[in-house]
Amino acid sequence: MSLTLVIGDKTYSTWSLRAALALELTGEPYREVLIALNRSDTRARILEHSPTGKVPLLISADGPVWDSLAIAEYLAECFAEAHLWPQARAARAMARSVCAEMHSGFVALRTHLPMDLKRDQALAEVPSDAQLDIQRICALWAECRAGFGQNGAFLFGQPCLADAFFAPVAARLRSYQVELPAEAAAYVETIYQWPAFQRWYQAAQEEHLA
Repeated sequence: MSLTLVIGDKTYSTWSLRAALALELTGEPYREVLIALNRSDTRARILEHSPTGKVPLLISADGPVWDSLAIAEYLAECFAEAHLWPQARAARAMARSVCAEMHSGFVALRTHLPMDLKRDQALAEVPSDAQLDIQRICALWAECRAGFGQNGAFLFGQPCLADAFFAPVAARLRSYQVELPAEAAAYVETIYQWPAFQRWYQAAQEEHLA
């Protein structure tokens, strides 16, 4: 299957990172189109590919698929043998729930700790609403690990879409040097040791941003 992923800057685009990691989970080759964000022509360039004017967008044989959650579900259906969702029903339900919560929630974290893969500096003070988001995230990770993570270091043991969705959060927590419980810190390290994430992270370090 011919696949093209339209993304934004790797340094900043959390949604693009989620979709790229989902694609990496399939093991399928794909072409990448990177459009620089926050430029005068950014929206026009994205609209050449995406009806929403936003990234990411997956161009497939079935047509365009936009929004990272829709892309994840599409890939899980196309490449069922890759097991992008956990195989056990209870684990799969939990994984879908945490991805949906990540997709629609944690506004304070997004606002006060935007992803910046070139950053390595703490905030003078993490706002209380962002701190509540971080506590909820750490609790989610602990629940996933305790219930379903026995056969590996990822949220559900082996890497799956839940890890693709929470990788940008892990990156934020490290970039802003947030102090974490030991188990959450270990999971952040797991993400940073994930080869698929490492490739994206290294490309972000090499980006030349205006």
